Amino acid sequence: MKMSLDGAEGAYHIQGYADGEIRINDVRHTESLLVTLDTLVTEWGPDSLQALNEAHLTSVHELEPEVVLLGTGAQQTFPDRELILGLLQAGIGLEIMDTASACRTYNVLMSEGRRVVAALIIDR
Repeated sequence: MKMSLDGAEGAYHIQGYADGEIRINDVRHTESLLVTLDTLVTEWGPDSLQALNEAHLTSVHELEPEVVLLGTGAQQTFPDRELILGLLQAGIGLEIMDTASACRTYNVLMSEGRRVVAALIIDR
């Protein structure tokens, strides 16, 4: 799927998603990553939702988001409630969806100036 969105210079835009890869600012990424308007973390970690742990979510929390979009791979799957409880208790919005949907939603929220973190799991 190809996506495009005009916006601020220097911002990280998701331009496309296909099974096993995400294209951000003309660079192809094949590992799970975190992306915000001005930050790209390419060595985030989990290669599946089952591998997601507290340390991964601590990295998300440190980016001080207003809302987190958790892309869970090819299908929407929900993590254990205990795992995401810290984000919720901190008052951070959390939306859980498949990675393709998270990519599209990130571009919309980012263009609105929201403090959004897309935590995108790329299935391998």
